[in-house]
Amino acid sequence: MAQDTMDAPAQSAEDLAGKGRLELKKVSKAYGDEWEQQLVIDELDVEIRPGDLTVIVGPSGCGKSTLVNLIAGYEFPDTGEILLDGNTVSGPGRDRMVVFQETALMPWQTTYQNIVFGPKLRGELTGRALQQEADRLLAKVGLSEFKHKYPLQLSGGMQRRAELARALINNPRIMIMDEPFRGLDAMSRGLMQEFFLRLFEENRRTNLFVTSEIDEAIFLADRIIVLSNRPAKVRKVIEVNLPRPRDYKMLNSTEAYNIKREAMAILHEEAMKSFKPSGASVKMATPVVGGH
Repeated sequence: MAQDTMDAPAQSAEDLAGKGRLELKKVSKAYGDEWEQQLVIDELDVEIRPGDLTVIVGPSGCGKSTLVNLIAGYEFPDTGEILLDGNTVSGPGRDRMVVFQETALMPWQTTYQNIVFGPKLRGELTGRALQQEADRLLAKVGLSEFKHKYPLQLSGGMQRRAELARALINNPRIMIMDEPFRGLDAMSRGLMQEFFLRLFEENRRTNLFVTSEIDEAIFLADRIIVLSNRPAKVRKVIEVNLPRPRDYKMLNSTEAYNIKREAMAILHEEAMKSFKPSGASVKMATPVVGGH
């Protein structure tokens, strides 16, 4: 679901034209009462390089969605700081657009109306200029012929493309993708991965992409950040040096195989910690390499 923030202060296209550098410095987040808190993220240090497609993977329940909410400004860290281009993230804003797993397309509005909703409400683009930009993005995502259709008349893949256009019209510094293709069938998911990758390789907008699928991560990423089991910390940053533009044949390369083997070994080790008896939790503070 593509989400924008209508009460964020207006910024010009020139203000948002640069690449976004995102930094998380010693970020921690816990939930629950003070006497019974669950630490979800523990002093997380992450840098998202401008113009990169950075993919985050981690065991189920490790805090990936919490991390997305913190970066988007929907929640706030208990300690630490989140910076975008050197400025502290203090709430939601259109410099960070999120595409979630579930759709946020308003069912009573057409594809076109959904895409123009944010800029139109803020009054930043009007009349012919707004129509031209919306039509340009509709053509870019292959939905020109479906601009007057309602979301329920679109396939899952078409809805995902409309979500991308709805986010891109806001010209964000960084796109945050929270497992956006998770609910699609295998064929639609593969097509959306290729489509999304072409969009990225065309404009090199900073992207943070969260996924549970290693093949998807390798196919898309410039870098893969592997998170530990809860509380989340960075276990490993893996550079993906596959050339661009990419195609699926690259997943059969030795480089891709080695990346997958390394990432899967770490993820398996971290996931197994969830199955340890609760009394063993203290022992698991330091991972044992090579054993479970």
